[in-house]
Amino acid sequence: MSEAAQLIEQIGKRARAASRKVAWLDGEVKDNALRAMADVLLAKRVHLQNENAKDLEAGRANGLTSAMLDRLTLSDKVIEGMAEGIRQIAALPDPIGEITGVKRRPNGIRVGHMRVPLGVIGIIYESRPNVTADAAALAVKSGNAVILRGGSEAIHSNRAIAACLAEGLAMAGAPADAVQVVETTDRAAVGALLRADKYVDIIIPRGGKSLIQRVMEDATIPVIKHLDGVCHAYVDEHADLHMAEEIICNGKMQRTGVCNALETILIHQDVATTFLPAMAKRLHTGGCALRVCPRSAEAIGEAAPTQPATEADWEAEYLDAILAVRVVDSMDDAMDHIDQYGSRHTEVIITKDYAASQRFLRQVDAAAVMVNASSRFNDGFQFGLGAEMGISTDKLHVRGPVGLEGLTCQKWIVLGDGQVRS
Repeated sequence: MSEAAQLIEQIGKRARAASRKVAWLDGEVKDNALRAMADVLLAKRVHLQNENAKDLEAGRANGLTSAMLDRLTLSDKVIEGMAEGIRQIAALPDPIGEITGVKRRPNGIRVGHMRVPLGVIGIIYESRPNVTADAAALAVKSGNAVILRGGSEAIHSNRAIAACLAEGLAMAGAPADAVQVVETTDRAAVGALLRADKYVDIIIPRGGKSLIQRVMEDATIPVIKHLDGVCHAYVDEHADLHMAEEIICNGKMQRTGVCNALETILIHQDVATTFLPAMAKRLHTGGCALRVCPRSAEAIGEAAPTQPATEADWEAEYLDAILAVRVVDSMDDAMDHIDQYGSRHTEVIITKDYAASQRFLRQVDAAAVMVNASSRFNDGFQFGLGAEMGISTDKLHVRGPVGLEGLTCQKWIVLGDGQVRS
């Protein structure tokens, strides 16, 4: 067995043992542990920043971009944000032990479901060390143990954060091994974690496309993930066009480099010449480049510069100030386009037609489908989940923002008073 595999096995054994203990901790104990974790982070702010400085120095030497260095930095604001995020998770209702759907059978037994933790969660992520605190807090609140494998560029920061979190757990009487960081930059450790199915119940990757593709290819453990965020907004023939303009500008330009940003808009032919010139001019003025179909180019005319769209544009996740534009004959054509090119992440319809909105909700296959609202709302905090592990485009076992409930499953329970099967 390789050194990396031995390390993951040791961590996995400790995590499995801790998961049995944390699974049925009283909710008050878990909340006290989370608050203690937050307190320790704040108390050890200087230590965290000293360790973070080592990562920043190495990052500069290795040529990390200013944007990457910014994401890596543990400023006072970031540390305070981590602590506040943990406290917010502590304030959420505890999902564990909830019993639902109990029905009495003819023989008198009662059958229902109980919500239980998944067990041990492996998180593989890049860059942002604050993910260490967010993921750990969600895991503990949902009764799980977590193994965290961050990027090598944040190794000192992640170690220091995890040590603070473990200290907080121990102070509250919870198992410190419920939160562990893989303390090596050896890439072989990632492969070992992906194959540690004896100890790990689920893997959640957070990062770029190459990381997620590797996890999908190599994991012998179920994975919760999303690969692309190719999100659309369809402007219906009965849309409020001012509303449509606001929703599209927000969905595309409020933040361009995120998975719930719009990448393509589809415009009903009956409103194209009315809507597109002003919309295109506003987007261009805001710094957005337009890749358009021939009918869109004709409708936009001289209002804004455009480039012809290629087949690759319809399936592109730009993560940049670029938007693909297509005129469609009908809502059916819009839904066909979404079905062919979408990534099942977030889809939007803008319409005043109730029947059209309900049909779009039912028939469009995505983790989140929205009526007259920005795609940027597909977010755990915006949905009232407190925080999220990521946004899943899978259908099993969780879809959309992965919050506390997404880190649990249900088991059947049977309540009887002596019944036996005949």
